Amino acid sequence: MIGRRMLEIQLRRIGAFAAEEKISSHPNFDDSFKILWANHGDDISIQYSGTPALKGDFVRCGQRTAQGILKDGWNALARYYFNNFSDGVKQDAIDLLHGHYIMSVSRDMTPPSQTGGLENIASFPLALSLVLTGFFFTLMSLRQVRYDLRHLIFSTIWAGLTVAIAAFVRANGRIFCNRPRLHKPGH
Repeated sequence: MIGRRMLEIQLRRIGAFAAEEKISSHPNFDDSFKILWANHGDDISIQYSGTPALKGDFVRCGQRTAQGILKDGWNALARYYFNNFSDGVKQDAIDLLHGHYIMSVSRDMTPPSQTGGLENIASFPLALSLVLTGFFFTLMSLRQVRYDLRHLIFSTIWAGLTVAIAAFVRANGRIFCNRPRLHKPGH
């Protein structure tokens, strides 16, 4: 609404609109303005969050639709995933550009990404694939239990390994998130 109002003021100043003329009195221009505004919002949102803007159906059409609500739900889930598991490097780049982190030119300083440890190899996709692989092998061995008792032992081992990995990921969840590594906030 503010953008529409400012555009109307600017169009009056340059003489394209009369004193009381509004964008809404020009249906084609009004529709084009809504689409342009929504597309611009989508582009900014994609840069920031990795998904199009929420409630784009309302901006484009003036009403919420079931398809728009489902799309917003999907985008919200995608944002949650991106924010927790893949945007840490993006935040590091923003911190570098804003000057919140200054790279040292000292030769004896080890960069944070080369300090070693579990954080360098831990990731959500890796943890999920390990848990799903263990679950898959558990199910495959359980299918063979009726033919051979040895598969019951394998099923128990695979199930235990799967539960142990899932418990480890749950207990150490922050390690598996892709969070910024350079700037440590003060609070």
